[in-house]
Amino acid sequence: MLDRSESALGIVLRSRFYRSAFLSLLVAGIGLSAATPQLTLFLVRELHTPLPVAGLYYVTNLAAPLAGFLVGRWSDRTQDRLLWFRICSVIGAAGWLAMAGATAVWMPFVISALALSVAGGSMAQLFAACRDELSRHPTRAENRVVATVRMAFTTGWILGPVFGSWFGGVFGLRALLVATAACVFAQMIPLGRQRVERYDAPRAGTSDERRRIDQMAPLLIFTAVCVLAMTGDTIKFGYLPIYMAEQLHVSDAVRGAVIGIQPLLELLLLPVVARLADRFGAIRAMTAGAVLGLAGNLAYALSTSVVGLFVGQALTAGLWACVGALGVSIAQRLYPEGVGTASGIFLSAIPLGSAIGGTIGGIGVAAIGLPHVFFIPACLTALAIVAFTILSTREST
Repeated sequence: MLDRSESALGIVLRSRFYRSAFLSLLVAGIGLSAATPQLTLFLVRELHTPLPVAGLYYVTNLAAPLAGFLVGRWSDRTQDRLLWFRICSVIGAAGWLAMAGATAVWMPFVISALALSVAGGSMAQLFAACRDELSRHPTRAENRVVATVRMAFTTGWILGPVFGSWFGGVFGLRALLVATAACVFAQMIPLGRQRVERYDAPRAGTSDERRRIDQMAPLLIFTAVCVLAMTGDTIKFGYLPIYMAEQLHVSDAVRGAVIGIQPLLELLLLPVVARLADRFGAIRAMTAGAVLGLAGNLAYALSTSVVGLFVGQALTAGLWACVGALGVSIAQRLYPEGVGTASGIFLSAIPLGSAIGGTIGGIGVAAIGLPHVFFIPACLTALAIVAFTILSTREST
């Protein structure tokens, strides 16, 4: 099988599990992206939260790495990989229902830290199951298979915000959160009663717990480097619309087009990035993605017109295509002893980067203003490029 070229789409279409995972991620992506942009508005309008306090909501993402690690470790000790996917989905649905019924300012913060941080593990365990299947049925197109499945989640993030804005406007924000809970629960439906047995690679000997923790160091380093590269995303979503509205004075339609162009381009770039990784190596492709991310942040920081912002979004789409197509696969290869743990830790880096980026953005805007605040994530991304280059050099030696 490894000696012949294969179509990733053909592999996905022939596999019941990959097809089900694709549909599951599509449903989850629509539900989560419908609610996420509306959460600050929900806190302010429904719970009468002061805007500075509402902005602190995303600090609850700091709980995600711990939750991702714990869920991953439990998954790596469970025979059926999809068991923890289902547990996380149920906890997530309950969390969003509780969010919809929140009556006090503190409740969404507690719900997010305790329930929604755990719910994020569902996607991680689905990708861990994908790795188990790829380990049993190896193929040269594995990066493209993962990218194809990942495209479903990106598609959901294109459709979800449009749906969320309409649904919230017609039925109200609490009803929108209930709909999100339904989507999070419904992501289990495409998989039905399928099981994916945990894949245990042959080992020369049994390593103790201390050895397993030491082997986790490359994974943690890679994840930390990715966090550096991703910090600009929260700053962009938080402050780019304000910059366009208050300083560039562009219309609502143009602001929406600027924000919406990134996930669309990311969707188109996912299979391209996967093919480049198959040819040149995944770490090298990630390095190139970080270079695009650096250029994107510089475009934001130096733009005096909306054209520069479109350019920045196009460049940033390249970074996120690399993260989406390759990040979790690289993490799993760096810690093959526990792909569930690797998936959970890496995917929790995205909300961690969001929390750090939000903090940096708030301090940076106060200190140097818009759009120059984007020089800060540009510097952090430059550090990530250096680190990726070192990792790529070590990988090739």
